[in-house]
Amino acid sequence: MAKRTTTVVLFPGVGVGHLTPMLELANALLRRGGDALHVAVALVEPPVMDTGFITTLARAQSATNTAITFHVLPPPPPPNSGEPPPPPETEEEAFTRMLGFLRAANAPLRDLLRSLPSAKALVLDMFCAGALGVAAELAIPAYFFFPSGAAGLAVFLALPSTRAATFADAASTVLTFHGAPPLRVADLPQGLDAMLAVADRMPDARGILVNSFDSLEPDAMRALRDGLCLPPHRPTPPVYCVGPLVSPGSGGGEEEHGCLRWMDAQPDRSVVFLCFGSMGAFPNTQLGAIAAGLENSGERFLWVIRSSSIAPPGAGEPRDGGGDLDAVLPVGFRERTEGRGLVLRQWAPQPAVLRHRAAGAFVTHCGWNSTLEGVAAGLPLLCWPLYAEQRMNRVRIVEDMGLGVEVAMDDDGKVDAEEVEKKVRWVMGDSNDARKLRERAAAARERAAEAVADGGPSDVAFGEFLKDLFEACQGRG
Repeated sequence: MAKRTTTVVLFPGVGVGHLTPMLELANALLRRGGDALHVAVALVEPPVMDTGFITTLARAQSATNTAITFHVLPPPPPPNSGEPPPPPETEEEAFTRMLGFLRAANAPLRDLLRSLPSAKALVLDMFCAGALGVAAELAIPAYFFFPSGAAGLAVFLALPSTRAATFADAASTVLTFHGAPPLRVADLPQGLDAMLAVADRMPDARGILVNSFDSLEPDAMRALRDGLCLPPHRPTPPVYCVGPLVSPGSGGGEEEHGCLRWMDAQPDRSVVFLCFGSMGAFPNTQLGAIAAGLENSGERFLWVIRSSSIAPPGAGEPRDGGGDLDAVLPVGFRERTEGRGLVLRQWAPQPAVLRHRAAGAFVTHCGWNSTLEGVAAGLPLLCWPLYAEQRMNRVRIVEDMGLGVEVAMDDDGKVDAEEVEKKVRWVMGDSNDARKLRERAAAARERAAEAVADGGPSDVAFGEFLKDLFEACQGRG
């Protein structure tokens, strides 16, 4: 085998939602780059270790291509007295703290890059903008990987030039962005003030990779390529739409998971899958409402209940039952739904479940990774956003893509049992609107497969990125 002389270093930041797609990008780089390319992943452990992060990394390290190496950076020291900071109380506070943590990781990242003579390029997570200075100092070309889709990127790039006072307007105020559907202020992520500085650095990169595909978000890609998302005096770097970068839903022992054997016994397209991401922990009362809605719907279901050491801020009521499902579910629920329902603790092989012939619909928190996995599997989406950019994703899924419907919630973000029952019955039913939704979802699945096939638009875009990458690396050692 020819010696690999070019190393691309990926820096995914923190969180499963950012680590998972970056690992798929690493695999894609090796598939396309051949023997000329080596991939290193620089990891910084979250300030509070998330079990989802641990298990995702462990699966990646056990199953990954040997041409990918993992480097765990020394964690930044705690501020002030050396004591760990208290848990954040708001989503904005959590986001601001995370950005500070990533900035503090720049020094160990610089040391790593200096220790790798073959490191010729750097691919940064969207929130690692501070590392652009490290790349400039070492004269290494830097790219961003934006894991939240093309419309998300269009909004992100436009934020710094949006009137700052707008973000303090009423939650119902509607904002317009090139390449995205109209969004209410309430649909935007929290922590916008901290996000502006990050977004303002993104155009300084050599290029931006987007985990999406052209036919899923044509308006957004058109706006990005036409330079409409930035002020006229500021050029948009090349945008490479290279998705969907999602797990194929096989390998790593997933086929042996008990829930897949349970799915094997169910009829085709009959099971509603409920999973809310690595941080989707609910108050016990909300778990009870979900259970009642599922039981009353009469539909088959597979439901993943997570407990999370990094539950979304502002939780209030205690969550989960210390590992005991019966402590958080209505008395007798599992017995009454035995045979048509299965509840799992913590984790399921989501890509494999979604692609299983028995899967019929996906109740999702609208994280972009889960959204793409649902689209690639051809399932209609029931949209239940919880935090971060997920409210914005819900608008995109429902109003722009036409691939899902909203799960209605009250002003406090709670969903009652009647709404769960109603939407589950509807999405699995035979109304004209439900049939049309399933048809659109099936068509999107075909377009997703075509995008990454040989000669498809995402395949071509990835080739253009690699061409630019190798040109940028020429002459560097």
